[in-house]
Amino acid sequence: MQTFEQLLECIEQEIASLQFDCPPKSLYDPITYTLALGGKRIRPALTLMACNLYHPDITRAIRPAIGLEVFHNFTLLHDDLMDAADVRRNQPTVHKKWNANAAILSGDAMLIVAYQLIGETHPELLKPVLDLFTQTALEICSGQQYDMEFESRLDVTEAEYMEMIRLKTAVLLACALKMGALLGGAPAADAERLYAFGIHIGLAFQLQDDLLDVYGDPRTFGKQIGGDILCNKKTFLLINALRLANPAQRAELMGWIARKDFDPQEKIQAVTHIYNVLDLKAVTEARIEALYEQANENLRALSVTEAQTAILKNVCDKLMHRQV
Repeated sequence: MQTFEQLLECIEQEIASLQFDCPPKSLYDPITYTLALGGKRIRPALTLMACNLYHPDITRAIRPAIGLEVFHNFTLLHDDLMDAADVRRNQPTVHKKWNANAAILSGDAMLIVAYQLIGETHPELLKPVLDLFTQTALEICSGQQYDMEFESRLDVTEAEYMEMIRLKTAVLLACALKMGALLGGAPAADAERLYAFGIHIGLAFQLQDDLLDVYGDPRTFGKQIGGDILCNKKTFLLINALRLANPAQRAELMGWIARKDFDPQEKIQAVTHIYNVLDLKAVTEARIEALYEQANENLRALSVTEAQTAILKNVCDKLMHRQV
């Protein structure tokens, strides 16, 4: 079994080796720029870890794994454009460094490159791998559409929110794990269990992100604390606050949501106070722990040993215990 650090080194080397030499250079420069911004590389790492559970040779999975990373960065590039975000990983977003048209077209090219890389799968496995990836890509588009629709709604339910984050976030982690399992020759039941593991980890990860946005340490979280509150994002906390609030609390929340001019810190403090009174930090943590336990049940049910899954479990443990 290779260590997580060895897998990351392999991933970075493979990304660095990608060549975009075809003209016009202006189409491919934003792709090179986007991939060079870095990131956790967790999705290709999950693919390689899952493959390595069943096969010692991870080279059979490296190009499809990089394809998933290219696809993930494509989604971020287009998300940044739709969100009018100026910064990604402390650098200007593509539409700010170039323009909106460049972000659209270079993003489209990234999607095609992702398919090229995943297409380097062994012919015997190509159809199930491509079917899995194509379904995942469509589901992520559905999740993004739901997320945009939720912006103008105040009646989003917890069930709707969980389905949205399943589609927008969790299915790609699940896809990475199942793809790696398929490429490694895993039994069909194990491939499905790893997919379920990824879904539950992805849901828990997003709820953790919602929590960190309110209660995180800005020195370690890497984003502005309270950003979701300022833009009225329908998070697990806000949805449950609107559900659990008494009439006075709900009126105050609705007032902050409707207000166009406000002091940012005053709004963050006022909404956070309501979250505290409703004990939503504990409510969210309980749901995260329940999801994480469901994930681990799937991991324990695999046909491989606990020692073999230790690296995968440790990586996910670190993701789930980020600094709050």
